[in-house]
Order: sequence, then C-alpha cells, then structure tokens
Amino acid sequence: MLFLISLLALLQTQPSARPPVVSTEWLAAHLDDPSVSLIDTSRREAYAKSHIKGARLLTHEMTLSMANHGLLPPAELAVVLARAGGADGKHVVLYGDQPMATGWVYMAFTALGRGADVSMLDGNLAAWTKEGRPVDAIAPPAAAGTITPRASDAIVDATYVKERLQTPAMCLIDARTTREVGEGKLPGSTLVLWQDLYADQAAHRFKSPAEIRAMFAKAGYKPGAEIVTYCAIGMRASLMFFAARYAGLPAKVYVGSWSDWSQRPGFPIVR
Repeated sequence: MLFLISLLALLQTQPSARPPVVSTEWLAAHLDDPSVSLIDTSRREAYAKSHIKGARLLTHEMTLSMANHGLLPPAELAVVLARAGGADGKHVVLYGDQPMATGWVYMAFTALGRGADVSMLDGNLAAWTKEGRPVDAIAPPAAAGTITPRASDAIVDATYVKERLQTPAMCLIDARTTREVGEGKLPGSTLVLWQDLYADQAAHRFKSPAEIRAMFAKAGYKPGAEIVTYCAIGMRASLMFFAARYAGLPAKVYVGSWSDWSQRPGFPIVR
C-alpha cells in the first residue's frame, strides 16, 4: 500500500503530455505564463518584421549539422533549442511562416525525447494578428534554461527502413510531390501530400485527428503497424510525422529521406 501511494504521488508530480495543437485563444491566456515558451520558426526577415510578443526565433537551419541536412549532435542540439526557449519542464509552443520548418523543429525536439513538451499553434501568426493580438518587432534575449536529452526512437535511418520494406510492420509514407514520386520512390511507399493535412491550408489550420487518421488509413495504415515518413530532405516528412502523432498514431521519421536513400548502392528504388 505504501508503495502504491508513493507511486501515485510521483506520477502526480510528473508533467503530463502537452496538447499537440493549441488555439490562439489558449496562447493568449498563457502568453505571460512562465512555464510556456513561444518559438517562431519563420524566416529571419519575417520574424524581424513582426512576431508574437515574447517569441524567440529558431530557424530550422540553426539545428543543422554542417556536414549534411541532418540534425546537430544531441548535446549541441540541446543548447540550440534551450537558447530558443526550450527547457526541462517548459511547454513549448511553435509557429512559423513555413509549415515544413515548424515540423522540422518539432522533430528536433522529439529527437531529444522532448516531443511531448511541444505544441503547434493552430492558425499561426496570420490568425493571431487577424484577431488583433499583441505582436512585436523586438527579439527577446536568449533563454537560459537547460534541456536534458532523453532517449528517443522516433528518428530512423535507411537501414531501419530497408529491413521493414513492404512488411505489415511499417506503413511507409512519401510526403513529396507527384512529380518527385514519378522520378523514383521507396518500394511500398504511398504518397500523402502535406497540404492535405490542413482544413484551411492558407491559415495553417489542421484537420481533426479523426480526419487525419482516415487519411493514413486510406494510405494503407493498419492498427498494429507504425507509420514511417520520408520526403526529399526530411522537412515535409517531419510535418507528416507530427500529423500522425497528432492523430494518435505510432510514427517515426526517416530524416535522411530520399536524398540519403537514393545515394546508397543496392538500396531498392521503384520508378
């Protein structure tokens, strides 16, 4: 009995997973909450012109290693994300002018085992400004928090994908364009356009989780399998990965994507 009471007390002190998507109304009510950190993933010029008050800039390029379009090593990535406002115990809210970049930054947090701490802002800056909510052109100083990396199995490599090709264990989703798929794709993959994740693409408002689950079911997902997403260089795949998790489905992302797979001798390609 004492053990059960201690376990319950411990669980009650652990932060619960954040909602994958938050509304502008929710953010307005929590804008001054010290446990909430707002990150803008827009291009530098857009951020400099106007951003939600208190948001720090984190372009996806800041998370990249110099060698390729991949993530920095975990220790370095943790420093970059922490300077942008991520920290142990923080609820991070992302928005930006490019959905793929926002998806990539979500994936970067997930690579450190911190995806459950992150939400996306439904409607982005456009909805926020349309509602007359506070914006700014002043960049806050770098944050001083610390992110402790945790183990994560959400990021997979080419070998992981190859070992599961055309098996019931994996539903492989190609997030590129019809033209790109026509030039070659991974065997057994199904095209799902990132634009179709939105009920209102211009406003960046997501479809409901039920609607997104139906999209993946149409693409071949069956209960008991896991979704693995890829694209050209990992950005659209990261957004698709977020959408699958938002819909409550098990998902991983092949960050290297087509640019990595197509350069590997002996790795099968369908044309």
